[in-house]
Amino acid sequence: MTTVHPAPGAPATAADGLSRHVVVAPGMCSGGSLVFGRIGDWTWEAVSESCRMNVHAARTADGDPAYLSFYYFHVRGGDVVHPHGLTFGDELRVDSRTFQFGSQSVITLHRLAPAGLDLPDGPLDPAEVYAHPHPDCLYAENFNRWIARTTAGSNQGLAQVTPPGFTYQDLPVLPNAHSPRSLVGRARATGSFHPDGPPGFHEAGRTQTYPYALDVVRDLNGAGLMYFASYFAVFDTMLLRLWRSLGRTDGQFLRRKVLDQKIGYFGNADPGAVFTVTVRRWTRTGAPGTEVADMALRDAATGQLIAVTAIETSLDPGRDPWPTTT
Repeated sequence: MTTVHPAPGAPATAADGLSRHVVVAPGMCSGGSLVFGRIGDWTWEAVSESCRMNVHAARTADGDPAYLSFYYFHVRGGDVVHPHGLTFGDELRVDSRTFQFGSQSVITLHRLAPAGLDLPDGPLDPAEVYAHPHPDCLYAENFNRWIARTTAGSNQGLAQVTPPGFTYQDLPVLPNAHSPRSLVGRARATGSFHPDGPPGFHEAGRTQTYPYALDVVRDLNGAGLMYFASYFAVFDTMLLRLWRSLGRTDGQFLRRKVLDQKIGYFGNADPGAVFTVTVRRWTRTGAPGTEVADMALRDAATGQLIAVTAIETSLDPGRDPWPTTT
């Protein structure tokens, strides 16, 4: 169940954001990608409301479908609300706010808080999201760009577009200090969010490479594009393979706590595509229960970089000790 209303204490204008009371249902909680899909739906809803257009039915000037694609998805888990810590019946307050980011893209920020948590009045402030997050809350940052197919029936060579009716000019501007453009640009150029390793961590084991074949049942959305949330599932599948190779249990995987995850989306794929996924792993120096996995998804036939992710996870080693195998 979701109840949507303007942000508490804010004027009732779309640019000030939306606030929802959400009761967690089976369709948004699991050990996989369900919560990310729901956050993405909230992004499309927030953009539709803020830009006064039906994002779901957007068209190019030529009348072809236009899609508000995900270019960067960043989520940070809190002590209470974190991606795989939700269960049936949990009650949340979800605040969302969309910012202009050029003529073809937007940034939408979300805060998922325990219902009843004492929070500031007014619209969601970027300073809170980026500099002063509440320790109990989950925060998500979505960088979306408009795209359209250049060839009917193909997901190759997608072009950036601006659909008529996309009115972004009245949206607030995200301060330049919080822009993810440089971060995502480096990840695209190097194939990694951590080409030199994350600070405070040391590399653990060798780089692993796994094959993955696109699953037309799970990985494509209703528009025939590779679904943004399926990238989370693909990367989690590779992480699970790595954990099993280390002798870890599926129970440990399901109890993992995602502290931070970034995904950069740099390509799409057609049915029949086969990928290679390279996985590197680091452990926090002095804290072996905290790890970062950095992965790159590439088209096996062409080598094209499709997506990269960095996942920082934590699991209490005292509860179910991890083997020391590296």
